[in-house]
Amino acid sequence: MVLVLILSACSSSSQNAGGQEQGKHVHFLYNFSTQSLDPHVDSSYVPIRAGIAETLVRLDEDKLTVAPWLAKSWEGEDGQHWTLHLRDDVTFQNGKPLTGDAVKASLERATTENIGVKNALKIQSIEANGNTLNITTTEPFPEFVSELVNPNTSIIDVSESDIVNKPIGTGPFMLTSFTPGSKLELQKYADYWDGASPLDGVTFSFNEDANARSLALTSGQVDIVYRPEVESLETLDAKDGIKVESTSTFRVHQMTMNMERPALQDVNVRRAIDALIDRKEIVDSILLGYGEPAVGPFLPSLPFAPTYEPSPSGEQAAVDYLNQAGYTLQNGVMQKNGQPLTMTLLTYSARADLPLIAQVFQSDAGRIGIKVDIRQIDTPEDYMASNRDWDLATYSNLTAPRGDAGYYLNATYHPTGALNFSGAQDKQLTNIIDKLNRTVKPEDRAVLAEQAADYVHDNVINSFVLHPATIVAYDENKVKHWVTTRSEYYMITNQLDVM
Repeated sequence: MVLVLILSACSSSSQNAGGQEQGKHVHFLYNFSTQSLDPHVDSSYVPIRAGIAETLVRLDEDKLTVAPWLAKSWEGEDGQHWTLHLRDDVTFQNGKPLTGDAVKASLERATTENIGVKNALKIQSIEANGNTLNITTTEPFPEFVSELVNPNTSIIDVSESDIVNKPIGTGPFMLTSFTPGSKLELQKYADYWDGASPLDGVTFSFNEDANARSLALTSGQVDIVYRPEVESLETLDAKDGIKVESTSTFRVHQMTMNMERPALQDVNVRRAIDALIDRKEIVDSILLGYGEPAVGPFLPSLPFAPTYEPSPSGEQAAVDYLNQAGYTLQNGVMQKNGQPLTMTLLTYSARADLPLIAQVFQSDAGRIGIKVDIRQIDTPEDYMASNRDWDLATYSNLTAPRGDAGYYLNATYHPTGALNFSGAQDKQLTNIIDKLNRTVKPEDRAVLAEQAADYVHDNVINSFVLHPATIVAYDENKVKHWVTTRSEYYMITNQLDVM
């Protein structure tokens, strides 16, 4: 009955909610739901993924460089005083022109509403003059423009009254309805600056159940499914008309460690946790090979990824590390000073493999006397930022979505980072990141990024499990020009079409 309700909630790919014909239409099913479409705070990045909003610049995923988008060019030789030139042919979906004043207001709202954006952009002042912006940062910051790739800096008309439920952006699709936690209905924006979409409309819906997403595709309820259930891929691929695509991404599944918890302040306890993670087994058994084991945060193919020496791993290595931390195994319980070692491990179901990784770790830790309690949460960013009653968390993070290491290192390990859920406050690591932020030459930045990644690895400030592939399945007899991107930002575009 639950499955029937899930599938029936997905509207027909040719009809809207009222049963009226929509013309050329695509139904896209995503794995993360959202209760808000405010692009400045929405951690699911739905407005940019659904084609509603756009940023000033975007990532060229082939060259790993920043490319123009709403900004056609920019200068900032000293790294602190920036001039951005906006396109002069862009309008918001309410017909208003994109101006420097509108962009200024949008960026100022983003830095006000989102402390992470404020810390990342380091903006001291913005001046608008026609379609030109003059931005001064609080310090020389050579990677300022690359931070504008962040979906939370999307440009919207902030004079509109209901940004949470109906943001007005500049993208190829405008919102017609939003059911929080369920779906968006979109129609093409006929005056889109880069050419109107050949589609008339798009349904962008959510379901965090991977099995239900796969079944929705095979039943014909949807046309494109993001991250179908891994166990269903062989069946999907064998089904006539369904195409399965996978690509390596800039993502890592990590074991986030709460450094504020007393036990985890001992590096040997953190090393023991790291040693317990059987990465290859997890990739093979949970992802069925759709990924690769991770040692650090960055894919080995990236120019700023260090080369690591193998570390001791396995149960005995974990026990040895714990012994160095003063723990002993007595009567099947790992303990210190008569107190058992217990861990609370957070996980969330929107990424179906993370709860499975948590269960594997729970089992492996139990064999050496560590009790692990798994706690399911809904929105990991909100929970981990607001609560410190946990020890570990399976978490998935984009580590190079700007084509550079600076984003991940600043967000995750700098004391001001929006994703610093481990509570890292390491002066040596912070100094390396601060120096990286002031460095311009790519080769010099790569050296500093490697130093930071090595420091994180050596001190086990978080542990890295695997680099998952992004998997998408779709009806190839209907869908045209779908692109599975590595950054995971750009999904519903004006190129997407149907037969």
